[in-house]
Amino acid sequence: MKPTAKILLVDDEPGMLRYIKTLLEVDNYKVETATTGEEALQKIEKGLEPDLVLLDVLMPGIDGLQTLEQLRQKQPATKVVMLSCVNDTRKVVQAMKLGAQDYLTKPFQKAELDAVIDLSLGQGKQTFGGEVEELADDVFFIAASPAMRKIRSQAALVANVDIPVLLLGESGTGKEVLARLIHKLSPRAHRTFLKVNCAAVPADLLESELFGYEPGAFTGATHAKPGKFELCNKGTILLDEIGEMPPLLQAKLLHVLQDQQFSRLGSRSVIKVDVRILAATNINIPEALATKRLREDLYYRLNAFTLSLPPLRDRREEIPILLKHSMTRMAERYARSPLPLSPNLLQACHNHSWPGNLRELNNFLKRYLILGDESLAVSELLPRNDGNGGTPGESSRTSDPGGLKSLGRSAKDEAEALAITRALEQTNWNRKQAAAILQISYKALLYKIRQYGIAEARGHHKLSAGA
Repeated sequence: MKPTAKILLVDDEPGMLRYIKTLLEVDNYKVETATTGEEALQKIEKGLEPDLVLLDVLMPGIDGLQTLEQLRQKQPATKVVMLSCVNDTRKVVQAMKLGAQDYLTKPFQKAELDAVIDLSLGQGKQTFGGEVEELADDVFFIAASPAMRKIRSQAALVANVDIPVLLLGESGTGKEVLARLIHKLSPRAHRTFLKVNCAAVPADLLESELFGYEPGAFTGATHAKPGKFELCNKGTILLDEIGEMPPLLQAKLLHVLQDQQFSRLGSRSVIKVDVRILAATNINIPEALATKRLREDLYYRLNAFTLSLPPLRDRREEIPILLKHSMTRMAERYARSPLPLSPNLLQACHNHSWPGNLRELNNFLKRYLILGDESLAVSELLPRNDGNGGTPGESSRTSDPGGLKSLGRSAKDEAEALAITRALEQTNWNRKQAAAILQISYKALLYKIRQYGIAEARGHHKLSAGA
């Protein structure tokens, strides 16, 4: 407990003001009170610098949201928790967008108040039990940086408000993991969570995948099939790569968002569903709207609240935690002993820019675990000059077999070829199983086998497709 923390309590109900003030003083907080937003702002202007503001939403004069907006202008860093006797979705979302840390619905228990204050003031551990939060098999959320702790706090808030959420961020930053976190923290946690990758399903099949079809709806439709929205009724659906959805299908999705109903392909019957929609994309939103790639009405419907995940290079303090936790998990999965993460390797990982974000880090770690060669792993992370970002005159040296660039490429190619060979040997040259171990597609594995001449070099082995 932090006995010197100063809390400004703002509430126009005298009874509630006394009650909350008593709860706070029991824990030795220094409490200042105000019965209106104007009075609270006057105290701030006179020099009061509270560690936390507990601010009622519904007050005469300027209400809590207006007070919050002005408070943000005067003291941007001050933590604010909103208090309200009604769980008004619109006001909750507005408060979050204005920067509120949390939202408590009155009446509340002391334990709830304590938990919110502890989290807001950063006292002790996070309420979710630490920096690593397990969500499912091989799925975990890490909030070890200020940016990700803020994301986690916002996810907890928005999870309890049944509105669409748009998840933005570069490829590989963990948008699906964040979607799973929102689902887990929501009242729908015990229901189904489904992900649909709009970029991975051919455009002409995506509609039937989402909404299902009746017999005869198209060639080959011999029986009725429910779509993802039916299967996910009462649950949460993640529409990944929403920017890749065809515009005509975006119009149908907009209808589902508005009315929570749709028809299967080939049917006139209307199906009503209760599905929470989360959408994720890494596209440039203004550009997509300008080129009509993304419907403007759908965007504003999905954008009830937006969470933007920072790239890994902007949260480098999380890299050691990610490496250690992922190493333990991968070692268990592949029945190997975890490899050490030396200071030299950790420093190389810290210095790397990780353009592929978490996905690149996981693939790097997998190669290190399979090869077991730390020097090779470190060399893979060394900066390389190439035609896209090299120094002037670099292109004239690209054919030099003794140059650093060639050495870097050679080390990477050698590491990949060795990893593929070991995976093939481990699976008795079953290519599908090897692709699964390497976590690449079967087609990509075949390409690399040809690229590195592995099949020819190991021609006396029988390569199995593993059908």
